[in-house]
Amino acid sequence: MQRVAIAGFGAIGKVVAEHLDRGINGLALAAVSARDVARAETAMGGFAHPVPVLPLARLGEMADIIVECAPAAVLREIAEPALAAGRTLIVLSCGTLVDNFDLVELARRHGGRILVPTGALLALDAVQAAAVGNIARVHMITRKPPNGLAGAPYLVENGIAVDGLNAAKRVFTGTAREAARGFPANVNVAAALALAGIGPDRTTIEIWADPAVDRNIHRIEVEADAARLSFQIENVPSVENPRTGRLTPLSVVALLRKLSSPLAIGT
Repeated sequence: MQRVAIAGFGAIGKVVAEHLDRGINGLALAAVSARDVARAETAMGGFAHPVPVLPLARLGEMADIIVECAPAAVLREIAEPALAAGRTLIVLSCGTLVDNFDLVELARRHGGRILVPTGALLALDAVQAAAVGNIARVHMITRKPPNGLAGAPYLVENGIAVDGLNAAKRVFTGTAREAARGFPANVNVAAALALAGIGPDRTTIEIWADPAVDRNIHRIEVEADAARLSFQIENVPSVENPRTGRLTPLSVVALLRKLSSPLAIGT
């Protein structure tokens, strides 16, 4: 039985914790961490098997697997003690991982692992397979409801307003690395795509604020020697946090199930 700790108990972390509490073969929820400790402890009262609410740095003491569902700014606070203790870290803030790749070396030195779930991104396996050969181009166009982009650092720094739009507005074009820095809570899918394919500096991204859509829409085009890939996914935003989709926590649950399953589908 492997112990799992959840770093962050919001829209994503709580869903993952609930699935673990209901039961995933070979895994047991061991602890959670939350900014609002009292609220998290109250929520634990509804769990069949309540667990302690602990500081981020202590999660590695309690668990074999730590699932990072927290704000991107605290990734290192979670990752460094966990990886130094040789734990497996499941990272959702993979946009931050792009500029903190020394964490991969830390994991290598101490026998830890960093896993990035598919999250909101369709066909990540196909991109990884194509990258074994040669990929010439990877381009992603993201369209989100304006409230899902409001407050992003890139918009604030450049004085770009998305309130009251009556037509779609392109608010960013550039590389996946630049997108990850400018929209840390919005485009982790771009970072995952870049890490699976040709890297954050060759993967190009467009971001649109579109009042006509009520879903987070990602269209991706890949030109490779082995295949031409063109796919689109439309994710329903989380009610609790419109910056993320409902599919994201379910992707984490699917990855956790895969870790202990006698049958694993996908690369």
